[in-house]
Amino acid sequence: METSERKSHLDFSNTEIAFADKTNRELRKMYWLFKFMNNRHIVRIGSRLGLFAVKFSIPFAKSIVKATIFEQFCGGENLLDSQTTIDKLYKSNVLTILDYGAEGKTGEDELEKVTEEFIRGVEFAASNISVPVISIKMTAIGENDILTKKQAIIRDKSIEFTGGEQRAYDLMVNRLERICKRANELEVGVFIDAEESWMQDTIDLLANSMMGKYNKERVAVYNTFQMYRIDRLDFLKASFERSKQENYLLGAKLVRGAYMDKERERAKEMNYPSPIHTNKENTDRDYNLGLKFCLDNYEAIASCAATHNEKSCFLQAEHIEERNMPNDHPNLNFCQLLGMSDNITYNLAESGYNVAKYVVYGKVKEVVPYLVRRAEENTSVTGDIGRELSLISKEKNRRAL
Repeated sequence: METSERKSHLDFSNTEIAFADKTNRELRKMYWLFKFMNNRHIVRIGSRLGLFAVKFSIPFAKSIVKATIFEQFCGGENLLDSQTTIDKLYKSNVLTILDYGAEGKTGEDELEKVTEEFIRGVEFAASNISVPVISIKMTAIGENDILTKKQAIIRDKSIEFTGGEQRAYDLMVNRLERICKRANELEVGVFIDAEESWMQDTIDLLANSMMGKYNKERVAVYNTFQMYRIDRLDFLKASFERSKQENYLLGAKLVRGAYMDKERERAKEMNYPSPIHTNKENTDRDYNLGLKFCLDNYEAIASCAATHNEKSCFLQAEHIEERNMPNDHPNLNFCQLLGMSDNITYNLAESGYNVAKYVVYGKVKEVVPYLVRRAEENTSVTGDIGRELSLISKEKNRRAL
């Protein structure tokens, strides 16, 4: 296919393609949900009430949450429940990244249960051609304090673990090893999510270790690079140099970042320079430079543009087209969250790119913290909800609803 022909197919404003799999009833329901979410004051109050109501099993709270925000942003309460969503996405050539949404687990028994669920996710993905990757959080299989203490040890060799801490760390590494080993055996990918800067060195260390073991022939393990951090573009390049020196392929999921306020507040409280760019323009610049770096080295880097930013997605698509790279090369990927940015996802899929939705699943009570973040992070302050509402309204008008 000629480059000019390929470009003409990609139009993120095409709502007919974006909402083709939505019935009129579903579209109307989305419209009212996003209209509600477009008011940040209502969202803030509603989120807190919802969190409280579900946590303490207030009558009807679970059913209300499940029928609204859960249905929009989650695949189901378990893997089998999620199959309907996975199959529906695949009919539109959209892949699935499985994301078990339970958070805040502590204690060896709970951490082990989450690990077993991740392994079940790997095995479930292996049986679905439309599920190439699962996503995991190190904070779901290890204690935050252990991840943070290990980073202190990495930076200051005079600091040591206690015997109990060393055992907890070793168990966490073992859990990660079991997940990645099983994924490699079944040819499923694993995205290791990024966390706050005060524990990210530990996660980078572990991600590099897993990539060194399992990314020899294909990319089984991906690290996540938060490009709102001042140092991440250089770290991405250094990670690639390391992968070449140690003879493995680099897996790189690029995100902008999710902890900006928390990072800046902690830096101010503890009197150290903020690790976060001072403005969005610098973050966007580094993100797009990071994308281009991965694309320039796509035969040795499997990358994923995990973003809702239209300009970044178009930049990657344009680069693929201009270089005449295969749209569906396994090392060239996009992904967005289920329930958001369908105009990007479905139009990329229509044009033949590898694009996936993050499909979060888990019991309603377990994923409520995730849902609260989705609502609060994407209120009218960021503009994301307003954009979604505008696109839904455009499609409603096109259908004369």
